[in-house]
Amino acid sequence: MPGREGPAAGDVPEAGGPGEAGRPGEAASAREAGEPPRYATEWLRLREPADAAARAAELLGPLRSCPAYLPTPPGRLLVHDLGCGTGSMVRWLAPRLAGAQHWVLHDRDPYLLRVAAVAAPAAAADGSPVTVETRRGDVARLTPDALAGASLVTASALLDVLTGEEADALAAACVRAGCPALLTLTVAGRVDLTPADPLDAEIAGAFNAHQRRSGLLGPDAVARTGEAFAARGAAVRVHPSPWRLGPDRRELTAQWLRGWVAAAVAQRPGLRARADRYLAERLAACRAGQLGVVVHHSDLLALPRPADGGV
Repeated sequence: MPGREGPAAGDVPEAGGPGEAGRPGEAASAREAGEPPRYATEWLRLREPADAAARAAELLGPLRSCPAYLPTPPGRLLVHDLGCGTGSMVRWLAPRLAGAQHWVLHDRDPYLLRVAAVAAPAAAADGSPVTVETRRGDVARLTPDALAGASLVTASALLDVLTGEEADALAAACVRAGCPALLTLTVAGRVDLTPADPLDAEIAGAFNAHQRRSGLLGPDAVARTGEAFAARGAAVRVHPSPWRLGPDRRELTAQWLRGWVAAAVAQRPGLRARADRYLAERLAACRAGQLGVVVHHSDLLALPRPADGGV
């Protein structure tokens, strides 16, 4: 389970790569070599506003109502953020939750951990203090003991670069710890471009196949992870969290386009000639402010059921 926050292999395999990483396959190669992938902080800077606008704030109400979402110790919420990257989740979520909070930021990259710690917010929604600590390590090896006392587990753009076994392990660790999990911005395998082009569907299909390489869940991640939580007794809610990219986000759109097409060509090299033409035309439309893109994601909230079976 790579430590990351950022584009799922899914969002930008080239500019932001599998998990915030660089080019297609970088995260997989790093996994095989036993090394943490290096992430592009510029890509994370570009995508953070789109992430913030996309996350499903509608899930925060059910989260706050969950009996398991309790301060531990009394008076302080303990939140574990898995694959925190530069800390976009703590910056988005901490100011939306009331009460004192302590965040444990997990990632494999020590540089990203330093950035996340420095940039963390100081106050919660009601002005209560927010504190952070960092833990370097592979969240695939996270145990329920590591989550002891947790009020909440969070992650962003993580699930689609997990295998089925890793999704099972994540669900098991959260359920055994008895805490909710808010897992956001998982790619859903659908992209809408305006105006449409006849090659859109073919590029999307090749990209989704690339997402599923080497046993990764890719676009199947939310369904598979939801099943893993439900099988362990958790109540699961899913809400759409699409990126909506227009003329106000041309730089992000261009970076996303390059990565999306590059992953498709990596999966199907025979597409290259047509894909090069397609990319050039799409980038020109982007520069002219004439391209709209919706990249579909989903947010998943898993709530442990109390002993009486309620939620």
